[in-house]
Formats: sequence, structure tokens, C-alpha cells
Amino acid sequence: MKTLVRLFRPARRWLIRQTRLPRVGSVDFGDLGRLEPVSRDWGFDRGMPVDRFYIETFLQRHSEDIHGRVLEVADNAYTRRFGGTKVERSDILQPVPGDPRATFIADLGTGDGVQDGLFDCVICTQTLQFIYNVHQAVASLHRLLRPGGVLLITVPGISQISREDMERTGDYWRFTTASLERLLIETFGDHVSVASVGNVYAATAFLQGVAVEELDRSFLLQADAQFQMMLLGRAVRQA
Repeated sequence: MKTLVRLFRPARRWLIRQTRLPRVGSVDFGDLGRLEPVSRDWGFDRGMPVDRFYIETFLQRHSEDIHGRVLEVADNAYTRRFGGTKVERSDILQPVPGDPRATFIADLGTGDGVQDGLFDCVICTQTLQFIYNVHQAVASLHRLLRPGGVLLITVPGISQISREDMERTGDYWRFTTASLERLLIETFGDHVSVASVGNVYAATAFLQGVAVEELDRSFLLQADAQFQMMLLGRAVRQA
């Protein structure tokens, strides 16, 4: 029986190649058939990058979590946009002094400057990949939250690197639902939810730097777990 399977396998592959759409050899790469991407600036120079579409959709869905005292990494635009009047105090986290907008200085990767139980919500988007010690970073994020506080976190799955961050501090990681969920559960316990967004269409567009305005948004909303372009996580600190 095994011998018959081995004999029929080449025929089966030939049949699949002949019936596959588009036909083998007929794929037209069009504007993407070159070594230079459409944009090396993630698509910012063309409109909204694909990852920002997913981040904003995620934060909008969890906007009720963004209230009280809120900490956001590097900026507070999402805090103001999605928290609005529910936010009593908005803080901006930077690892070192120098940013005049920063109101909270702490290094997530080492724990230096991290204080316990200050925030009702922490927004950490597209940051964890730049921190080598991700386990310590998640522990720091957990510690910053008050009991009942919520971490809203996004990390890249399929992505180009950040050249600027690579040269400055390092660009270390890409994630899957399995790795992000395990990281969060190790510190937050079972009060964690993780999901992936994206598909081959979204991932290709994002790698090329094609902007959301140039894409079919209905295609972006279809999630394919085999092409995890971005991971979204929500974790709650328990008492």
C-alpha cells in the first residue's frame, strides 16, 4: 500500500499544479515584481500603514478599558483618542530622560524606575519587539498596573524591521499567538486573551508599504491564522 502511495504522489502533485488557480507560471506580480518595496516607511508616506489600522480597530473595541490613570509608551495619542473624558490622567513612558513630553521614566526591560500599582490601563503598542528581555518587560507592565488594571498590547508577527531602532537599540523579536499568550500567562495568569489579525493579502501589503487607503478594507478584516501579521493582547492584573 505504501508503495502505491509513493507511486501516485507525483501524479497527484502534477494534477494539483494543472488545476491550481492561478495556473502555475501565470502569476503576474505587477507593481510588486521588483526588489524595492513600494514604501520603506511602512506606508506612512502614502497614508495609513496596515498595522495602524489593526491597532486602532483593537483599541476602539477595548476603549472602555482606557480610563482613570493611563500610561502609554512613547506618546499619548491613543490615550486621548480612545479614552477621551474617561481618562483622569495621561502619562507618557520613556526609558530614559530627554523627551520633553515624557511624564514617566522607566525601563521595562530592566525594571528600573518601575513603580507598583499606579495605572488603571497601560497601552503598549509595537514596543515589545525592541526589548531583548521580554519576560522582564511583561513583568514590568504587570507591576505598573493596579489590581483590576488592564494591559492592551500589540506586537508584530509578519513585519519588516525598523532600521532606526535596529541601529539604535535593536529590533529583536517577532511573535505568534502561542508566544504572546505564553508570555502574558506566565505573569498575568489566566486573565489573558490573545488574537491574531491579518492574512496573506494584509501581510503582503504591509511588507511592501502599501497604505490602507489603497486596499480593500473588507479583505483586511478577514483573519487567517496561518498568516499572523499582528498579535493583539489584553491582560488583567488580579488582586
